[in-house]
Amino acid sequence: MNTCLDTGLENFLIEVVTDKAVHLAHHRRIREIVVPKEYKTRTGALFKSRALQYCLEDNVNVLNDNDWIVHLDEETLLTENSVRGIINFVLDGKHPFGQGLITYANENVVNWLTTLADSFRVSDDMGKLRLQFKLFHKPLFSWKGSYVVTQVGAERQVSFDNGIDGSVAEDCFFAMRAFAQGFTFNFIEGEMYEKSPFTLLDFLQQRKRWLQGILLVVHSKMIPLRHKLLLGISVYSWVTMPLSTSNILFAGLYPIPCPNIVDFVCAFIAAVNIYMYVFGVIKSFSLYRFGLVKFLACVLGAVCTIPVNVVIENVAVIWGLVGKKHKFYVVQKDVRALESVVV
Repeated sequence: MNTCLDTGLENFLIEVVTDKAVHLAHHRRIREIVVPKEYKTRTGALFKSRALQYCLEDNVNVLNDNDWIVHLDEETLLTENSVRGIINFVLDGKHPFGQGLITYANENVVNWLTTLADSFRVSDDMGKLRLQFKLFHKPLFSWKGSYVVTQVGAERQVSFDNGIDGSVAEDCFFAMRAFAQGFTFNFIEGEMYEKSPFTLLDFLQQRKRWLQGILLVVHSKMIPLRHKLLLGISVYSWVTMPLSTSNILFAGLYPIPCPNIVDFVCAFIAAVNIYMYVFGVIKSFSLYRFGLVKFLACVLGAVCTIPVNVVIENVAVIWGLVGKKHKFYVVQKDVRALESVVV
């Protein structure tokens, strides 16, 4: 709230959506919405989709169709730059949906391994996400579930009521449906802050849920093939990750001659992946805050985490393929809760 006020924003309302009452202090700018246990959507949406759809119901929603919603996860922190970017996006008015960059190392780091591993996601946002929205204005490869800016009328038209298949990766399913309905997207300047998972198990569970949820989206008959084709190619390149990773071992044990172009492509892909980790660290970590020595150590550390991250991603793929698909794992990112457990 203070961040919004500091940037000069006056006409705004903060809505906190929860399944259990948190009893927030009464304030004219804060509205707590508790989703009733008996509430059911038309298609049986679950988890976050169910909660978001409840907010759009006529007897709950207090917003006009030309108002704007900024969707944030509970741990996402606004910055003044992101608020300015959102204002510019809204005033531009050309696109009903938008999203910006999230970084993971601007606050106190809880787990260095997962934070350095998430530097890849920062590069992914700056590359894939920004390109598809800036150049094509379409979610060709989907988008994230936080730092989502939507116009109310468009959000209600697309809807989060997408059944159980659209409830695991609800953000991805929503983006694909909006894409199929002809809505346009844009990239929002200004970054927000989040924390990476606190434990390797949470990190693994998070990746597993993403994989399972996106697979459900790709296999859904509600979305035309032409709109999910690139997303399908992307997720199946992820699914086949154990095969490509095993090549590192088998290429040395059972070498076979390959055309130079194949070797070049493999080397290029590996180099780009390493570069994405390095670039993500440069974008996330402040040289002024950490100093040159620690900053360079973070860059080196990100490269050193690649083997660990590859192992986790492979386990997530295998677990995701054989495990239960319609399950929503909530990653713990409450530092106070973590500290109370430790004590």
